[in-house]
Amino acid sequence: MTQVLKGKLSLVGLGPGSSQLITPAAIETIIKANVIAGYKTYIQLIEHLLESEQEVIQSGMTREWDRAAAALERAKAGDYVALVCSGDAGMYAMAPLVFELLSEQKLDTSQQPEIEIIPGITAANACASLVGAPLGHDSCTISLSDLLTPWQVIEKRIAAAASADFAITFYNPRSKKRTQQIVQAQNILLQHRAADTPVAIVNAAYRDEQLIQISRLDQFTDLEFGMNAAVIVGNSSSYMLDNWIVTPRGYGKKYQLDDGAVRDGQKRGAALAG
Repeated sequence: MTQVLKGKLSLVGLGPGSSQLITPAAIETIIKANVIAGYKTYIQLIEHLLESEQEVIQSGMTREWDRAAAALERAKAGDYVALVCSGDAGMYAMAPLVFELLSEQKLDTSQQPEIEIIPGITAANACASLVGAPLGHDSCTISLSDLLTPWQVIEKRIAAAASADFAITFYNPRSKKRTQQIVQAQNILLQHRAADTPVAIVNAAYRDEQLIQISRLDQFTDLEFGMNAAVIVGNSSSYMLDNWIVTPRGYGKKYQLDDGAVRDGQKRGAALAG
């Protein structure tokens, strides 16, 4: 019987773009793999890690399906493939696409390569770290790109997150052709929270072209930003502390309640003793 040679496909998140924020696990995987696949800009981020004997498969921005399919085919043929992407591979990136391909191909266990996901720092975490603690309580991420998701569905998600008082990180907030979605999102949010709710706009976090802008909910759409920015909108409890945005977790209230309960118990105990 012919032995099936099983390869491995590692889906590697490179983080926000700084070499200092690529995890040791990601670096180790990239060094060990004999095939590296990814968008050409992401390949450039890791060129210093690559050796001449490693094969590189790279393509342009809109070729995600082709990259995923090529990486999967090489892994099925027995190669150790690292498919790299920015941020975290499971957040608006390549991992869901690879699993969709696997689902369509309906491979049995003997035909499937080993799949591994190496987590990376996603934009919400990277951008939040630069402006304080805007995601200190319950939060969510919403992409405003309607290329893959109907705008009506996105609107429902914004409204639900707004009414539930989540702090929200918007990915893909605006492009040259898509300018009104972020304004519509702003209008929905203004129905549920104050006009002076703090907003952070972070472009190219931890890269040379990094730009941080702090604004408020009723004014932030007047600023210049594009698809590569992330927009973080605080919840109803968020506030400014100097140049930091803080969304409290609620520890202060908890400990005040605890202290009060202790004091009340002491008073009752003293009264009974008296």
